[in-house]
Amino acid sequence: MNKSDLIDGMAEDAGITKAAAKKALESFLGNVEGSLKKGNRVSLVGFGSWSVSRRAARDGRNPQTGKTIKIAAKNVVKFKAGSDLSNSVN
Repeated sequence: MNKSDLIDGMAEDAGITKAAAKKALESFLGNVEGSLKKGNRVSLVGFGSWSVSRRAARDGRNPQTGKTIKIAAKNVVKFKAGSDLSNSVN
């Protein structure tokens, strides 16, 4: 499923226009992104939660040359599925 498929499904399920569904989805994604940028956790009970974790700098290896390279530290987004979501796919 891609973004346009999700918008179509949301519009059909909610009985709203595709434009309204697109606006709602973009608002949701923007709010999640904004909250994660601030370092907050986003949790939807039963579905899952997103959080930001710091990945430390480390040494890596270039697979083509075998040379050691430095990999910079960065923030990464983690998603942990909720119990309802996990149970629904099993």
